[in-house]
Order: sequence, then C-alpha cells, then structure tokens
Amino acid sequence: MKRFLVLLAICLTAVPAIAAAPVILVFGDSISAGYGLPRMEQGWVALLQARLKDQGYGYQVVNASVSGETTEGGLARLPRALKLHRPAIVVLELGGNDGLRALPVAQMRANLSRMAELAEAEGAKVALLGMRMPPNYGPQYAAQFTQAYADLARDKKLPLVPFALAGIALSPELMQADGIHPNEAGQPQLLDNAWPVLKPLLKR
Repeated sequence: MKRFLVLLAICLTAVPAIAAAPVILVFGDSISAGYGLPRMEQGWVALLQARLKDQGYGYQVVNASVSGETTEGGLARLPRALKLHRPAIVVLELGGNDGLRALPVAQMRANLSRMAELAEAEGAKVALLGMRMPPNYGPQYAAQFTQAYADLARDKKLPLVPFALAGIALSPELMQADGIHPNEAGQPQLLDNAWPVLKPLLKR
C-alpha cells in the first residue's frame, strides 16, 4: 500500500499543471455592459467570446463593464479588477459618460492614461475604444473630446478605435430608442469595429 501511494504521488507530480486561459478584460460602460439588450449573450462582448472560440483563440473574456461608469469610477475600480483577473489584454471603453455629463476633457484623458499605465504595469496589453459627442454639445467640446482619445493613443502607443459606434450611431435601425445605445442588431458591428485593433494583440 505504501509503495502504491509513493508511485501515485510521483505520477501526480509528473502531470503538468493545466494553464488557465489568458483573460481579456473588457472594462467599459453601458455600451459594453449590454444595456437595454433582451439577453446578455447578444452583446458585443459575448459575441467576442464566441468569435475567439470559433477562430481557435483560447482566451476567456471577462466583462467588467458597468452602466453609467465614468473614467473616475473606472479608475477607482480597475486596480481590484487587475488583481482579480490578471488579464493579458485590457479593453478600455470609457469616457462616454464623462462627455454626456460635460466633464472636463483633460481629466477624462488623465484618468484613461492612468488606467492604461496601471494595466501595463500588471503586464497587460491595452486597447482603447473611443467615443464621440453629438454636435449639440458644441463643436469645441466635441472636437476636444475626440482629440483626447487620439492624443492618448499616440502618447501611450495604444491601438485605438476612434469611434466604437462607427456605422451604428447614425443608423436608427441599429440603435435603441434612446439614441445612445446600440440594439441587438448593432452589436455585431460593434464587434467588427473593435476586432481590427484586438486581433493583433492575440496569441494562439
């Protein structure tokens, strides 16, 4: 019996540990949280998980998005999320609520910059999904808001989707009645917008 236990112990120690799947952490607001969708699996983040599986990428997608989140709130939450999930890739989709509340663009950019620094310090690659403000916020504010993402991407050398809702926002059939959130028909386009910056970060 003793000999059997010794052999069993040797066999168990010889078996290599199964590595956990690397994590893609989607860290956004209601656009990524799937606000207003009938089912969560219709959201672009769930569709991302399905595409990764279909194309043979062994990633686990964690959606840590919160409806109504600002960059200030995101910055407060991110350290815990990084420690908890240890992501290989972080997708930052924040800033829209800052803009809708007309918060200072400089502070929004500083918050996003700090989030990118925190993620990279933990060894994660960072992708940035930008937003835009409607013209009724004034041309100066709207231009500054858009430019903040471009400047941050340039300075931090981050892959950027300039406008995550490109091809969606001006198509009523792809938007919910609030005119802010994509409906279920718009979610595949949201994924297609993000995919070109995400794919180069992936490893098989």
